[in-house]
Amino acid sequence: MIGVDQIRAHFPALNRTHNGQPVAYFDGPGGTQVPRVVVEAISDYLFARNANTHWAFPTSRETDATIASAREAAADFLNAQTNEVAFGANMTTLTFHLARALGRGYGPEDEIVVTELDHHANIDPWCALEQDRGVTIRVAKMIPETGQLDWEDLARQINQRTKLVAIGAASNALGTITAVRRASEMAHAVGAQVFVDAVHFAPHELVDVREMQCDFLGCSAYKFYGPHIGILYGRHELLAEIDFPKLLPSPKTAPERAETGTQNHEAMAGTAAAINFLASLAPGATRPEKLQAAFHGLHERGSSLIERLWNGLSAMDGVRVFGPPPTAPRTPTIAFTVGGVPSLEVSQQLADRGVFASNGDFYATTVVKRLGQTRDGMVRAGCACYTTADEIDRLLAGVREIAKR
Repeated sequence: MIGVDQIRAHFPALNRTHNGQPVAYFDGPGGTQVPRVVVEAISDYLFARNANTHWAFPTSRETDATIASAREAAADFLNAQTNEVAFGANMTTLTFHLARALGRGYGPEDEIVVTELDHHANIDPWCALEQDRGVTIRVAKMIPETGQLDWEDLARQINQRTKLVAIGAASNALGTITAVRRASEMAHAVGAQVFVDAVHFAPHELVDVREMQCDFLGCSAYKFYGPHIGILYGRHELLAEIDFPKLLPSPKTAPERAETGTQNHEAMAGTAAAINFLASLAPGATRPEKLQAAFHGLHERGSSLIERLWNGLSAMDGVRVFGPPPTAPRTPTIAFTVGGVPSLEVSQQLADRGVFASNGDFYATTVVKRLGQTRDGMVRAGCACYTTADEIDRLLAGVREIAKR
């Protein structure tokens, strides 16, 4: 695993300053910064081979090759097959698309289980089927004190009428990592399918759809150093049979039948570059081996950073941290509040010091509500591959000063 200074050299955005301070980016959970190779891959596609697909001339054939390369990279990233990877505008759009397609086979006798812990991109597309198809939505609770899923309640919600369980691999608000395979086993025991939101999980832990035993999974490349594009995994036999809304002349084979219209080819090129960038962080004989080694190193580094941040924030008077402690399964993302100071004001004061951290509900509205923070929301700080211990200390110093005031 290469050092953090070597990693940082790939990110031009890290040269930015604000109020005379180098910018420390803690907004990765909302979208990471991008390495130079990703931008180069996007611009190279647009400048050299920009064309639509499946025609006889060279740029079209090169575009076909670009798409194939992106599917291969994403398949390695997810431990999937290339014919199980579809692309779309973003995870939310893909989830609505999949929900609408699956919903064509649902009716009033069917049920879908969602959880309070999830981003609403993995709640609302399924809840829409309550109105569209008359299905019943069941909601598994979270445990506010720990920021973790209530497994006993999930077991109560799943029954013989359950058609699908929608669950997040990691909370984008709290960093909580959920044992997806356990949920998959519970769902499959009653014949239900499983959709996994891996958007926040994918930058920090290597996705393995086979180990998760999920039927579908969504993630977004812009959360793991790529461009704005969504990725949908679906077991091939399912993608080949689902009644996706589609144009009559469009491809009928999987995975293309899950994609609508002309795709974002340049973003596909950038996605492959982002995955190859992550693979370049560690040695290995193959791309999957390199990714495994890289994510092992990123996990170790992230665990050290979040422990430093958690302990520092927890020691401050008036500061409250949320979610599981560093000893529990979690990503290097933490949500906190400073007593008496609105989260927007905290974020603004940190920004004045060159520390960029997001605030609000992060579309995890139910999480924020269950934690009693609906008035001002929370501040969220997420570590990325380029985060340093010095940046953690800058964040802590800023919060300490705000708390004292």
